[in-house]
Amino acid sequence: MASPILGRTLTIHEFDILVGEGAAGTGGNAAAVVPNYVFEWLQEQCLAQTEGEGARWARLAQRGGRLVVQVTNYVGVIRAPGGLQIEVLPKVGRAGGADENWARRLLIRMLSCLGPFRHIRTARAELAATKMSLLEVFVGEFLDAVSAVVKRGLRGSYVTRQGNLPFLRGKLMMSAHLRHNLVRADAFFTEHDDFSTDRPENRLIHAALNEVIAQSVSLENQRWARELRFIFSDVPPTGDVTGDIRKLQPARNMIHYGEALAWAELILTGFSPLTGAGGRSAASLLFPMEMLFEAYVAKHLERAIDPALRLKVHPATHYLVEHQAEQWFRLEPDLVVRRNGRNIVVLDTKWKLLDVTETMRKERYNLSQGDFYQLHAYGHTYLEGEGDVVLVYPKTEAFRHPLEPFFFPNAQNLRLWVMPFCLDTGALICPANQPNRVSFPMILQLVDRQLSRPDGTPSLL
Repeated sequence: MASPILGRTLTIHEFDILVGEGAAGTGGNAAAVVPNYVFEWLQEQCLAQTEGEGARWARLAQRGGRLVVQVTNYVGVIRAPGGLQIEVLPKVGRAGGADENWARRLLIRMLSCLGPFRHIRTARAELAATKMSLLEVFVGEFLDAVSAVVKRGLRGSYVTRQGNLPFLRGKLMMSAHLRHNLVRADAFFTEHDDFSTDRPENRLIHAALNEVIAQSVSLENQRWARELRFIFSDVPPTGDVTGDIRKLQPARNMIHYGEALAWAELILTGFSPLTGAGGRSAASLLFPMEMLFEAYVAKHLERAIDPALRLKVHPATHYLVEHQAEQWFRLEPDLVVRRNGRNIVVLDTKWKLLDVTETMRKERYNLSQGDFYQLHAYGHTYLEGEGDVVLVYPKTEAFRHPLEPFFFPNAQNLRLWVMPFCLDTGALICPANQPNRVSFPMILQLVDRQLSRPDGTPSLL
């Protein structure tokens, strides 16, 4: 059952059901109850999808003859009207019996693998996640980065200004002076350099602080943001976010601004490409789990493989067919491992919970036939029909060890592996090589050795 609304934050998991106050009990124990005005707003988001404007993080469904809203595979925080934050956590936490803090910490680690969130200090953020919602955790990271900028002093620059002054400063602009002050002896029209902190970097941070004060529900973050905003009081907040972002130029004396500006850009652009639609929109921090899982696996495998190997993400160098000298239907696997310019292993990540118990054998362990077709095409195009393709799924209690390899009838030298990836350790669980388990780098080295099975067909084991 979803968590009750505490501190204006409701915590649920992927694919949970949301209902209005008047329909409590409609979705069973898995349903979370939200105020009616929030439920109406959620319906607006779902209906907007039919017009091509709504986000894909929720959909309308029916339970018990009533209309309900079901969240999809997007995780993060939804900012609903009235200040309610709906926090959506990965479903793997619920499936594994883990608590919400574990799922929230996992989500932070996954987000840190994405480029825009590379500045997350995961250890501190995971600790903060045990006390506050995910959105407030990231607000705290931004405020800490701004504090670091303030400690080193706001950077300014000299700006050339012209105008009438009651004293002579800089260079006297004689022609303009005679034109403006012909009958005035108490003014001088001058051109001078003025040192000012009114520059794009400070304007963006000031605007982001205003946004944080408007969106945050944490009293601690509110107080912290107001204190920092006071320091930027001499700097006007940006009125053109896109224009000021374009004006940013790398400079040696601005290096310490890097993290604060990265967070400011995320805050001012809505944290993510997904924002609320409809008359009562609200900023969201939402990401598809497939993207997060892929980035998480890629980052850890890149560290694990042999230095002589190269891991390519979304290489997209092959097409399925050619037609009249044109290439159609680009084939873009998630990960490809290369050695000496040659593809040796293709991996595709799938955010799906498998169940490899014997009772699920008739259901083929929840494996998708379409995924096998996809890997078959990758194997023939990227590996020329010979080698190893891998489907990577999250490790759970129901999927702890890799399956025996699958062989394609007309391509016996092309093997398909189904392997679990441990979310806690960031390790791919590879097949056991009796009596010891081999590592992923060793498996890659065995690809070219073509070890033999008892029946003479090639195998990695």
